[in-house]
Amino acid sequence: MMLTPVSFSTRTLASHPHGESVERILCSAIRAVAPAEAVRRFVYRRGKFLIIDGHEYDLRKGGRILLFGLGKAARAMTLPIVEILADYSPRGLLIPKKDIGGSLTGFDIIPGGHPIPDENSLKAGRKTIEFLQGLGTNDLLICLISGGGSALMSAPYHGISLSNLRELTSALLACGAQIDEINTVRRHLDRLKGGGLARFASPAQVVSLILSDVVNSPLEAIASGPTAPDPSTRSDALAVLNKYGVQNNLPASILKALQTGPETLKPGDKLFERVQNVIVGSNLLAAESALSQARSEGLNSRLLGSDWQGEACKVGRDLCNLLKHSPEERPFCLVAGGETTVTLHGRGRGGRNQELALAAVNELAGQGDVMLVTLATDGEDGPTDAGGAVVTGETLLRGQATGLFPKAFLGDNDAYSYFSALEDLLKPGPTGTNVNDLTLLFGF
Repeated sequence: MMLTPVSFSTRTLASHPHGESVERILCSAIRAVAPAEAVRRFVYRRGKFLIIDGHEYDLRKGGRILLFGLGKAARAMTLPIVEILADYSPRGLLIPKKDIGGSLTGFDIIPGGHPIPDENSLKAGRKTIEFLQGLGTNDLLICLISGGGSALMSAPYHGISLSNLRELTSALLACGAQIDEINTVRRHLDRLKGGGLARFASPAQVVSLILSDVVNSPLEAIASGPTAPDPSTRSDALAVLNKYGVQNNLPASILKALQTGPETLKPGDKLFERVQNVIVGSNLLAAESALSQARSEGLNSRLLGSDWQGEACKVGRDLCNLLKHSPEERPFCLVAGGETTVTLHGRGRGGRNQELALAAVNELAGQGDVMLVTLATDGEDGPTDAGGAVVTGETLLRGQATGLFPKAFLGDNDAYSYFSALEDLLKPGPTGTNVNDLTLLFGF
């Protein structure tokens, strides 16, 4: 089951007349994309047939049934399938972000590294290839894929070392590259990405149930598309490096692989005739649930889209402008989804959601009865224990009263310290799911 957040409370929400309503709206968004429930909406049994999103799989064929979980929600997504197929005693392999505790009969569990791959990521990649060896046409491989998979499992091509991958990933994260761009590069350096896992599993039947953590849910970008065709090319990957000006500072092995290495599997490849990919949860679903709960709380509600991207500071300012000039009658709730980026200049702590919130402090200063709340749906924003932050029209003055000025903290990418001092960090803990980020804008 999903680890339900204990509390979304902060100092502001605890004292605000609408604080409890805001917390219920946040909880509703997370519950809507709880991994186990998301899987159950698409999978059920009818006697000897397993039905997945309308497709029937005949369990009488006598082949093996293997389960493969990859990502932050690996265990939570796998458990419903284990229950549905309990009489077949499926075995499997799970690659989560952390040691999730507790054994699962018939399963190996190998946590990988995130957001930078580590030795455990390589171990997970080797174990995955071993796990897929010797599958036949009557075998069924069910994959449960969620965010974080690109770093958690790695099987780089010959000549590419772990230090090469770590250097590449760090460089792209630091310069503000979007996750789909980073994964375009990753797919062309790894044997399991860009349809590679499906190739290793062939000729078995492969089904992937996918919890999307990528804007607009392109299959090839989620966990770098281990069971999906890849429309991008090595040239596209090189273009990403050129766009951010990092190509001259990367190991020669990375550039060589992108210039001369093998291509990924493309749309139309016959191998994918035996692969079914199903999106079971997304940012849009979480946003719509938040809107529904907001309406039940008596708020006029509107979706601002689920594809917001770009520098967190700029997006924060743009959203504040929409909040200040919203035509909705008060009280209202506007919801925006997506995933921003941060170009690192300082040495502080924070994440993209906290930085977006910090950029909103000056923008909303003095505005009456407004609130902006940011949330990473996995509960972990950047390398911190916070999931986001809360801003109102009074935040600036509260900070200044204790000597805190947003501009200085923004310059050092240190949003965590700013909001921690104000006790306005959201700390729900790991939610067990991951479908990008949400920003909620309120006018009361």
